[in-house]
Amino acid sequence: MKRIGLLYHPKIAASRQLAEETEAQLRERGSDAWCCSSWDEPYVLSHLDRSDLLITFGGDGTLVRTARITAGHELPILGVNLGRLGFLAELQPWELDGQLELLIEGQYWLEERMMLHAELQREEQTVGSYEALNDVVVSRGCMARVIRVNTYVEGQYLATYTADGVIVATPTGSTAYALAAGGPIVDPRLSNILLTPIAPHLTVARALVLPGETHVQLEVKAEYEAVLTVDGQVDVTLEDGDRVTVEASQHSCRFVRLGDRSYFYRTLLGRLK
Repeated sequence: MKRIGLLYHPKIAASRQLAEETEAQLRERGSDAWCCSSWDEPYVLSHLDRSDLLITFGGDGTLVRTARITAGHELPILGVNLGRLGFLAELQPWELDGQLELLIEGQYWLEERMMLHAELQREEQTVGSYEALNDVVVSRGCMARVIRVNTYVEGQYLATYTADGVIVATPTGSTAYALAAGGPIVDPRLSNILLTPIAPHLTVARALVLPGETHVQLEVKAEYEAVLTVDGQVDVTLEDGDRVTVEASQHSCRFVRLGDRSYFYRTLLGRLK
C-alpha cells in the first residue's frame, strides 16, 4: 500500500485537518499520498488508476459516497469516523496513527460488500443508471401524499404498495433507512436484496428478503411528484409511469478491516445499544 488517497468531508474542518496531517505522515514513511474533498468527484476519479487504497475521513455518508463514485475500480476503502454513528468505519481518529504502519505493510483483511445497480426507464428508454452501496428508494416527493408502486420480482407481479415509498437495499443498507422502516437486519457477508415498503397503507405485504440474483422492478403511479433516491445522496424526480429496475451490481465494495472477523455483531450491539 504505497499509493494512498485521502478523502475528507468538506464541511467538517477536523476532517480536512486530519486528512492533511495523515498525508504528511504517509509521505514521511515513503508513501505516495494525495488528498482532496470526497465531493470533488472529477479529481477523485482522475487519481484512482494510480492508487492502492482510499482512506475516508467523515461519517458513514462519506464512505458510502466514496464506494459509489469509485465502483468498478475495486479499491480497498478504510473509514475513519468523524461522524455521528460510524457504523461502517473501521477506526476512530485517535487510532489512526498507530495503525498506519500496519496498512502500509498490508496487515489487514478485506471485507466484500455487495452493491446494487439501478436503471431508470421512461417511455421504454433508459434515462439513468446508478450504483448503490446502501439502497435505492422510490418515494413520494415534497407533498405528504402516498404514491402507488407496482412491484415486480423476476418479472412477476408481487404487489401494489400504497405507501410513502419502497426501499430496495443491500445487507449493508439493512442497518440504514430499511431498518428505520421496519426491515430486518441482514449480515453484511450475505448477498441478498431487501424489499421494504415505507409506511404502507392497508397491505399485508411487509419486508422481504430476496436472493441476490433477483431482479426487482418498481413502477411509479403518482398524481404528485415522486423521487428516486440512491444512497440518500442522489435524487431524481420521477414521472407517472416511470420504472426503476434494481439488481445486484457487477461491482462490489471492499472495506479494509484491521480487527477480528466477528466484529459486526459487536458493532451492531454497541451502536444500537
